[in-house]
Amino acid sequence: MPVDAGRAPRGSARDKLIAAAHATVRRKGYAATTVDEICAAAGVTKGAFFHHFESKEALAIAAAEGWTERARPMFELPPHTRLVDPLDRLLGHIDFRFSMLDGPVEDFTCFVGTMVQEAYGTNPAIRAACEASINAYCEALAPDIEAAIARHGISQGVSAMSIARHVQAVLQGAFIMAKTTDDPAIARDSVTHLKRYILMLFGRG
Repeated sequence: MPVDAGRAPRGSARDKLIAAAHATVRRKGYAATTVDEICAAAGVTKGAFFHHFESKEALAIAAAEGWTERARPMFELPPHTRLVDPLDRLLGHIDFRFSMLDGPVEDFTCFVGTMVQEAYGTNPAIRAACEASINAYCEALAPDIEAAIARHGISQGVSAMSIARHVQAVLQGAFIMAKTTDDPAIARDSVTHLKRYILMLFGRG
């Protein structure tokens, strides 16, 4: 069947709605964001919204899953991922995250981190989706940390996942601090301290 040239490609409305949710929730928060605002930002009708999602919650869960996919290239594409030493790859990842902390705060804050702060106690499904996304980041970071531990040694009782979660905790806290001042400088300072900690942990600082 020929494709109507005036019709958006199949699936594009869903993708636009997810991208609009990412942008709008990061700027305004989950509770303050309405379906109408998301539709307007996506450039789609409300009918198209309900064709793809039965509710705002359903979109939020799908957008949390989409956020995980959006983060995946951070572990595959940047130059530091090709470094031989896993500790250098870890430090390169932190430098890469530091480089992202620029411009308006909503451009670098975390969608799932923003959303779970509001929904963790009232919406178990959204909390679980956010947990899965944040845990996926930690699981993607852990192999390089594990390899760095094996190569360079580290204090007993410190696991790769515990360090990965600490990296995520510092980043999420840095985003919150940046929101308090509406300025990325305080977040960049926090990530600089994180890098110092990793260097000292592995005996380089």
